[in-house]
Amino acid sequence: MKAEERWQARFRAPRVTLPTWARQAPQRAVYRGTASGSWEIYAWDRASGQTRQVTDRPHGTRYGAIDPTGQWIWWFGDVRGDPDGDGHEDGHGVWSRQPFGGGPDEPLAMPPGHPCGLALASDGAAAVGRSSRDGFEILLARPGSEPVALYHHDEYAAVADMSLDGSLIAVNHSEHGDVLHPALRVIRANGSTVAELNDGPGRGVTGGRFAPVPGDRRLLVLHERRGRREPLVWDPITGEQREIWLRVRGEISADWYDDGRALLIIHTQRGRTELLRYDLAGGGLTPIESPHGVIEAAAPRPDGTVEYSWSSASHPPVVKSSNGHVVFSPGRTPPPSVPLEDIDVEGPGGRIHALVSRPERVAAPYPTVFLLRTVLPGFCGGPRGQDDDSFQPQVAAWVDSGFAVIRVNHRGSDGYGSAWRDALRGDVGHIELADVAAVREWAVEHGIADPDRLVLAGTAWGGYLTLLALGTQPKSWTAGIAAAPIADHAAAYEDEADCLRAAHRALLGGSPAEVPERYAASSPITYADMVEAPLLILTGANDPRCPQRQVDRYVRALADHGREASVYRYGTGPGTSTVEERVHRMAASIDFAVRTLGCS
Repeated sequence: MKAEERWQARFRAPRVTLPTWARQAPQRAVYRGTASGSWEIYAWDRASGQTRQVTDRPHGTRYGAIDPTGQWIWWFGDVRGDPDGDGHEDGHGVWSRQPFGGGPDEPLAMPPGHPCGLALASDGAAAVGRSSRDGFEILLARPGSEPVALYHHDEYAAVADMSLDGSLIAVNHSEHGDVLHPALRVIRANGSTVAELNDGPGRGVTGGRFAPVPGDRRLLVLHERRGRREPLVWDPITGEQREIWLRVRGEISADWYDDGRALLIIHTQRGRTELLRYDLAGGGLTPIESPHGVIEAAAPRPDGTVEYSWSSASHPPVVKSSNGHVVFSPGRTPPPSVPLEDIDVEGPGGRIHALVSRPERVAAPYPTVFLLRTVLPGFCGGPRGQDDDSFQPQVAAWVDSGFAVIRVNHRGSDGYGSAWRDALRGDVGHIELADVAAVREWAVEHGIADPDRLVLAGTAWGGYLTLLALGTQPKSWTAGIAAAPIADHAAAYEDEADCLRAAHRALLGGSPAEVPERYAASSPITYADMVEAPLLILTGANDPRCPQRQVDRYVRALADHGREASVYRYGTGPGTSTVEERVHRMAASIDFAVRTLGCS
């Protein structure tokens, strides 16, 4: 198989997420998959083995859920580009539900908004978070009744979960003005406050799931009291807290076992994942065997087994069980890729962990792509996330095309403690790029990267850093490829979704009106006159994360200084585009890099 055929086959091979089952009907499940050519919601009857495509939308469907009884499938449908001329911003929409076995959709009777969480109870109630220019609100929808507003605030808020009986709702919020370090409030179904957890400045408290047992009020919480994310179990009625102390390095998240007597611990360190079982009664910690690599999602089944979605850089994704069986196969398996190498580089803020993928049958030093990370889906904005050992078709595509790929877990990344993640305050963009520069210098000195053939590339936040680097490090890069970038923080703030505005205020210390100098100092458009390298910008016409208007302003600023960028325009945002559109963007990126660097 030719290189182009191999990398395109990886994009086109069907993908699925870990199926999520109904807590009180575990044979009924939903998952997202790409069999139709875009990410859509599917129903899976585990007893019969039958699957059914629930949604079929031009640009895919990002969010879906199943209620605890297994009777209803919920999904979020947005209104893209205001096709009806009704004034709704792109990305606004409403939640709808559909019977598990199929039938007409039932949209919730509420104004469109950006989704901010959904939680479902066994009595049919739904707690819905939404945002608009009017602020953030939490609503309670019961069958046969109009949704009722329980909570409203100008600062970010989202539904974390609802107790199985529907009596308690956990809300993550940033009323204190720092969405990067949220507080947690539990409210009743009438909107009254039960209890609050707030660990103070710089220490986030994030709600997880309520115990999956009827009448159980305990809530899993992630806190940062010891410089990393760790779990605790909280009873908001009595106020009792039990911190889970684990003698492992790295960061931790957790989920409940079905009986509420144990926790599934998901432990992440240096871009790899392991699973452990923690028994609440005795505090025993038991490893769960899983392959070396990354577990994207995991959940315990009622029989005590654990199902998880796993991959590594060289091995395509698979949904497996702790009993060794493959749980679900989406179809044909894509070609494998090369394994990763770990490197550690001393940087200006401490040791930097980076990942290297080398092309086969090509001699070093290699033409090299520094691939800067996008933001993980679901986070409201900013540089968080982590490059890891998971299977990445875009990385494999560059490798198949003869490029080495280097990914840097610079300051601002998850997985290396709270101090490393929070180090961006006051100098956003420049701090990350100082770490990237240190790794670039190391890779050149060690004969990995060819200094005359260096491409900087990224999507969303990675695209922003690419543009900023081309203006502030103009002699360091041969070419740049920026997809869905932030080019002008102040202009992006005017058009972006409200949750992203909250992230901007937290990162930069206020709004553009309050701290204009910080927005300007961190914006690529400020340094447009310094850009020297050829540049490809890929931008979506309907992208609430990286509005196109501010990208167009940046392109005009380049032209004003006698510089030109190649622009590839597409019709959707980065999170819901079709498989074929992703293939076209990848092909355009590789072609641009090959032509610009003169690679054969």
